[in-house]
Amino acid sequence: MKAIDNKQLILALEELEKEKGIKKEYVLESIETALVTAYKRNFDSLENVKVDIDHNTGATHVYAIKEVMEHANDDALEISLEDAHKINKSLQIGDSVEVEIVPKDFGRIAAQTAKQVIIQKLRELEREIIFNEFNDRKGEIVSGIIQKADHNIVVMDLGKLEGVMPYKEQIPTEQYHVNDKIKGYVLDVEKGAKGAPQVIVSRSHPDFVRKLLEFEIPEIYEGVIEIKSVSRDPGNRSKVAVYSPDPNIDPVGSCVGQKGVRIQNVINELHGEKIDVIEWNEDPSIYIASALLPAEIMAVDIKEDEKFAQVIVPDNQLSLAIGKSGQNARLAAKLTNWKIDIKSETQFREMLEKAQQENNETEEQTKEEVQEAEQAEQKEQTEEKA
Repeated sequence: MKAIDNKQLILALEELEKEKGIKKEYVLESIETALVTAYKRNFDSLENVKVDIDHNTGATHVYAIKEVMEHANDDALEISLEDAHKINKSLQIGDSVEVEIVPKDFGRIAAQTAKQVIIQKLRELEREIIFNEFNDRKGEIVSGIIQKADHNIVVMDLGKLEGVMPYKEQIPTEQYHVNDKIKGYVLDVEKGAKGAPQVIVSRSHPDFVRKLLEFEIPEIYEGVIEIKSVSRDPGNRSKVAVYSPDPNIDPVGSCVGQKGVRIQNVINELHGEKIDVIEWNEDPSIYIASALLPAEIMAVDIKEDEKFAQVIVPDNQLSLAIGKSGQNARLAAKLTNWKIDIKSETQFREMLEKAQQENNETEEQTKEEVQEAEQAEQKEQTEEKA
């Protein structure tokens, strides 16, 4: 039987492989699978069908797979032994045989199907390229135009694809409006329901502040100053610990800039979120004291094995050290990764006095118990002599 001529298809696929890197064999296999579906759909067929495309010439053959029976009762699925022997004399009852068919007008259907598959593969390739491109940009800052904004989600146009900012990644104090241009931190890249890549964007992540500082301050970008840690209450306050191995560089001053110009650009991007820049120190007591700025610290007592710090502040600095709703203390604990307990000078003295009093009471009780034991022993000895 005459096969369907598809020489042009092979030439097109070979060109596609050169230009786009899509393997010819991979596309042909997909076309063969799609043609089986197209055949059944267009011819309302219940036959078991196989489509075979010659990967060199493009010649397309369509086969109905039939079971060899003594007498065929269902021509779509069965073939009589007599007819089967006309194809191959060695066939027996129960064997399967491929019977070539040339459906009417199938060449046009095959061409349409091949075109659809190629378009689909090109689309998949484009999506894969974009996915890989943005996957490599995880941890970077991107800019986009807001397309949709409601209470739960913000959708951004990033050019080649969409950026999605879920509610938990938004800054609670910010309002988002359609057509606003905003920046965001690339948190993750996912493949959506239809395979289209989707970028998960965050403005609340601590690393958004880290990246903004890196962008604004050349010394951080160049590695002269290192950001050791960032803790954040999005929209309200951030604390950033910086360090430079070069003793001639003031890491805090470099980050803040002359008259606060450098840090102000970051604050403006975050719509007024306060940023405390403190110097990291390998001595935890010094580091913790700095982390609790702007409060003044009298003393820091640390328990290294428990990563616990007892901090003493002047009475008038207690509320400042703890901060509104415990914000300052909480951010300092996150920044340093230490548990921090803050006491005022008066509270600390009262605690010491109470501990001393309890100690005295314990000592007094111990003396009484010793005296009672001695008296009891003397009594026993007297009774024994008597």
